[in-house]
Amino acid sequence: MERRLTAIFAADVVGYSRLMGLDEVGTLAALKAHRREMADGRIAEHHGRIVKLTGDGMLVEFPSVVNAVACAAEIQRAMRERNAGVPAESRIEFRIGIHLGDIIVEDNDIYGDGVNVAARIESIARPGGVAVSGSVRDNVGNRLDLAFEDAGEQVLKNIDRPVRVYHVDLFAGIGQPRSSTVSVELEAEPAAGEKPSIAVLPFNNMSGDPEQEYFADGITEDIITDLSKISGLFVIGRNNVFTYKGRVVKLQQVAAELGVRYLLEGSVRKAAQRVRVTGQLIDGKSGGHVWADRYDRDLTDIFAIQDEITHTIVDQLKVRLLPEEKQAIRQAPTENVEAYTYYLRGREFVHRGSKSYYLLAKRMFAKAIELDPLYARAYAGIADCDSFLFLHYDVKVSLEAILANSARALDIDPSLGEAHASRGLALSVGERYQEAEAEYEKAIARNPNLFEAHYFYARTCQAQGKFEKAAEHFARAAELNPTDYQSMLLLVPIYRSLALRDKELWAAREGLERAKRVLEKHPENPRPAYMGANALVVLGDRERAREWAARALAIDPDDILTRYNIACVRCLLGDFDEAFALLEDLLPHANHETKAWVRYDSDFATLHGLPRWQKVLELAR
Repeated sequence: MERRLTAIFAADVVGYSRLMGLDEVGTLAALKAHRREMADGRIAEHHGRIVKLTGDGMLVEFPSVVNAVACAAEIQRAMRERNAGVPAESRIEFRIGIHLGDIIVEDNDIYGDGVNVAARIESIARPGGVAVSGSVRDNVGNRLDLAFEDAGEQVLKNIDRPVRVYHVDLFAGIGQPRSSTVSVELEAEPAAGEKPSIAVLPFNNMSGDPEQEYFADGITEDIITDLSKISGLFVIGRNNVFTYKGRVVKLQQVAAELGVRYLLEGSVRKAAQRVRVTGQLIDGKSGGHVWADRYDRDLTDIFAIQDEITHTIVDQLKVRLLPEEKQAIRQAPTENVEAYTYYLRGREFVHRGSKSYYLLAKRMFAKAIELDPLYARAYAGIADCDSFLFLHYDVKVSLEAILANSARALDIDPSLGEAHASRGLALSVGERYQEAEAEYEKAIARNPNLFEAHYFYARTCQAQGKFEKAAEHFARAAELNPTDYQSMLLLVPIYRSLALRDKELWAAREGLERAKRVLEKHPENPRPAYMGANALVVLGDRERAREWAARALAIDPDDILTRYNIACVRCLLGDFDEAFALLEDLLPHANHETKAWVRYDSDFATLHGLPRWQKVLELAR
C-alpha cells in the first residue's frame, strides 16, 4: 500500500440522468467525443493520470496542483466553445472539483479522505465551472491567470470537518468567451454558471386562519414546480426552501446560504371566493426589489396568477422559454379550483407522514378526483398513500388498486415526474423491482430534485440488498430534504453493511438531530422515536436508546414496523432473546418488504450465528 500527496481532480456531467432520459445514444456518443477529442489530450498535456471513468464522470490525479487547475480551466473553456449553438437542454456540461490531499494507492486506484473531499467539492461546483479547496488555492497562488471567489467554509456531505471552498473565475485574465449566450447583466451570475438562480421562499398565509396554511404552501410549491420546468433557470427545491418557513430571516443571508442570486417571496390571502397574491422578486446581492406586484382576483383565477408570476420572472431574468416549456407551464393541473384545494390539503397531510394523516390525505385526494376525474396528481397521491400504509403500517390495501391508480396518473399525464415515482413505488410493492427501477429513472430524468423518487428508489434497492445504490439514493434524498430523518437514519445500517464506520456515525448523529425535531413537533408518531433509538445505540447512549424504544412501543405497540425496529434496537443492545421474540411474533403477519429487510438488515448480524436465526429466516421467506 502506497501513500502520497497529490492533486485530485473529480468531474461529472450536470443532469446526466435527464440527458440520458432524453437521448441515451446521443448523450453517450457526445460524452465520448468530448473526452476523446478534447479532455483526454489536455489531461495528458498536463501530466495527469486518469484513474478511472465513472459513467458520466472521471477521477484524475496530477503531481502538480497548478497543472490540475490549469487543465480544469482549459477543459471548461473548451466546453463553452463546443456547446456554442447546442440547444440548452441538450448541452453536456461538467462540474469539476479539485483538492490537494493525502491518498492511498492500490492496484492503480486511489482511495482516502483526499478523494472524498474532491468528490464533494465537485458536487457543489457550478455547472460549467471549477471549485477548489483552500489548500489548492494556497498552492496555486498567482501562478495562473485566474481569479478565485471565496465561497467560505462549506459543510460537505460525509466529511467530518468544514472545508474552505473557492470558485474559479475561468475568464479573469482573458475576457468573456465569445460563445456565451448570457446577457451582460447576468454573466456574473454567482450560483449556476450561465443560468440565473432563484429560490422561492414559502409564501406567507395572510388569511388570518391557520387552517389556510396549506393553500399558501401549495401556491409556493406549484410556482417552484413551474419554474423547475424551465431549463434556463436554476431553481432550489421545495424541501430546502421550506426550512425557512416561519422564520424571520435576512434575505441577503438566505440568498448566500442557498447559493442563489434571486429570491421570490410573497403572500396569499384567501377569503370566500376571492384571493389576493403578492409577489416580490429580490436581488440577493443588493437586497433591492427587481419586481413586485399584487393580484386581486376570483379564486378561479389562481392558475392564471401562478402563470403570470412565472412568466414575469422569466421576463425579468431574460430567460428564453423553449416551446415545450411554454406549453408545460401553461398547462393547469386541473380546471376545478375546489379539486385543487382538496389536493393541496391532501399533499399537506402527506408531508406530515403518519398513519392517520395518510388516511386523511387519501380522503382529500379521493374528493379531488370526484370533482375532477382527470386529475393526475390526485391519482398519484392516492397510490402513494396506499403504498405508505402498506409499507409503513401494514394496512391491508389492494395491490391492484395501487397499480391502477398509479397507471391512471401516467395515462393522464405521462410527463409527470411524481406519477412515475408513484408507479415505481407501486411496482415495488408488487415485487416488480426491475420495472420499478425503470420508473424511478424516468421520474429522476424529469425532475432530478424530486425527493420521493430518490427515497422510493433507495427503499427498493435496500429490499434487494443493493446497498451501494441504496446509499446513493438515500443520501440524495436526505440532501434534498434537510428535515427528513428517515433517509438519514436508514443510511446507518447500510453504511454498516458497507463497512463505512465514519459515515455510519455521521448519519446516526445527523439523523438523530432531525428525528428529535420531528418528535417534538409530532409526539404521536412512533417512527422518529424508534429510528432515533437505533441511532442512540450506534452512538453509545444505551440508556436513552431504551427510553426512546419504550416510548415508541407505548405510542403504537401493535404496529409491525414499530416492533420490527424495536427488534433492531434490542439486537444492537445485546437483548437477543427479546429481539428473537419480536421477530418471531411479527414475521407471520409482515409484508414482503419487511421480510426482505430482515434478511438484509445489518442490525441483525449478531443473530446470524445463533440457532434461532434459522427459524427467523424460514418465517422471512
